[in-house]
Amino acid sequence: MAKLAEKISIEVNPPVLSQGKKVRLDRAFRVQLANKAFKWFCLISAFIVCIVLFSIIFFIGQTGVLTFNEVSLMEYFFSTDWYPEEGFYGAATLIIGTLALTALTLVMAAPISICMAVFLSEVAPSWVQRFMRPVLDLLVGIPSIVYGYLGLTILLPFLREVTGSNMGDGLLAAAIVLTIMVLPTITRIADDAITFVPNYLREAAYALGSTRLQVIGRILIPSAKKGILTAIILGMARAIGETMAVVMVIGNTVQLPTDLVTPTAVLTSNIVMQITNVPFDSTWNYGLYMMAFLLLLISLFLIAIIRIISAKGETSA
Repeated sequence: MAKLAEKISIEVNPPVLSQGKKVRLDRAFRVQLANKAFKWFCLISAFIVCIVLFSIIFFIGQTGVLTFNEVSLMEYFFSTDWYPEEGFYGAATLIIGTLALTALTLVMAAPISICMAVFLSEVAPSWVQRFMRPVLDLLVGIPSIVYGYLGLTILLPFLREVTGSNMGDGLLAAAIVLTIMVLPTITRIADDAITFVPNYLREAAYALGSTRLQVIGRILIPSAKKGILTAIILGMARAIGETMAVVMVIGNTVQLPTDLVTPTAVLTSNIVMQITNVPFDSTWNYGLYMMAFLLLLISLFLIAIIRIISAKGETSA
């Protein structure tokens, strides 16, 4: 009877030690299972993103290359005659306009953004920093069409009055709108790059008798140059791919501009203005896809430059 009572008590109340081991084993198994599931979820997500990216590149590139079944490379890239209705598919005017607009935007946006970043990180009092940084972050998220509408209703009448031109559309108006758009992006990234420069570099420079201007020009900006270059490249990548804001202020006329207030066109504006009225299986449509492929290649090239700059920074660190 004593043995039977002991056996019943063991079955009803198992030892605490074995119960604790079982709980610990179950919890460890669940944690291990959750970690493996999360790992595979991340791998599958990255794989899907890569497939989507390469599918986009392949589809746009494959469709764009069909242009050269009827148009030669020399005509497409070096001819300025873009008259698809008459069978002329020279995209040189649009390519030159895109590069000119990007260069003008770079000349206008980079110095202003760097000066604003230096002011925020080194000169402005703390209350100005607390106010300006969130404002710049909000400006980054404003839709581009808002900038384009402001440029159409405010900037173009002002340019017509100042320059005496009939329209006011052109590279200058588009570059000003793009500059305003990319200023917050370049400024915030450059501000972070300058802020993260170690304080001992500043203190050592001031201890040697350097002025604030010397510290900024000879210590901070050279130390943060990789971050500043990254900020500028990201800003230019956004400027190159911008569409709606440019369409509203550039004039959308495929011609080489004689001055900064002559209506012209770029790759993005030409695509959005013509793509809806073109049959898919036509050389005209293939030419527009080739323009999109060129923009995609430029964006990938800029991203590759950023990766190279980041890798060099990690190596030097």
